[in-house]
Amino acid sequence: MSDEYPIPVTSSVPVVVPEEQQKLFRQVLIHLNERNVPCVVSGAVALQKHTGICRFTKDLDLFLPAQHVTKALQSLRADGFRCEVPDPVWLAKAHQGEFFVDLISGMSNAVIVVDQGWIDRAHPSEVFGVQCKVLAPEELIASKLFVTRRERFDGADIAHVIFCTGSRLDWSRLLELIGEHWELLLWALVFFHYIYPRCADVVPRAVWEDLVQRFQKKLAHPDSEAPFRGSLIDPNMFAIDVNEWGMEDILEEYRRRREPKISDRDLDPAA
Repeated sequence: MSDEYPIPVTSSVPVVVPEEQQKLFRQVLIHLNERNVPCVVSGAVALQKHTGICRFTKDLDLFLPAQHVTKALQSLRADGFRCEVPDPVWLAKAHQGEFFVDLISGMSNAVIVVDQGWIDRAHPSEVFGVQCKVLAPEELIASKLFVTRRERFDGADIAHVIFCTGSRLDWSRLLELIGEHWELLLWALVFFHYIYPRCADVVPRAVWEDLVQRFQKKLAHPDSEAPFRGSLIDPNMFAIDVNEWGMEDILEEYRRRREPKISDRDLDPAA
């Protein structure tokens, strides 16, 4: 296997985060708390909270609605951080030295969007000694459903979250979050069942029946006008479909429609 995309090492042994990195994370969390910027901690921190899996992370993932990201960046910049917006659809960063924090307002394909509900449903917790909120398992699963790329695949994370929290999951909330893209959730559940065949009852029978019936209906009544959706999964792996086979680029349509976007008009890249 190529070392280009190393597999992250996971275990139940707590990860030792360098003190300088912890200091940055604490500074950002305290800063946003003091300014009442609504955000929740996701990424490796949320995975550990809900599964016990420990994984080293080079950054801290914070989810917040797009309309609050620019305010957060302006405030962080005034406090000495170097801030940038690599992608106004979903991602901003605050740097200090070699470490950074990601401010995330949704997924890069613009299908999953963070709103106030993600904040309201988050779990109170303590992260690096700071009181904050950690992403709820339903939103954590939703945030990972489209991460199925060649260089990064979050299917194992989803399976682990379902295994550890499935009996407590709000399945109606998860179905609401994924909406018209429910087939990806069905796929993730089939993947889960393959991995944990003895744990099928972790997922309520009503959820299985609902999704399977939807799928059977789709098969019985195929939609000849349904758009190609491969680019929502991975624009690189499915580039040939768009560039050479004439399929529509639904990814760009989703990204174009995504509002509000993260604004960088008041940010000085050199600051």
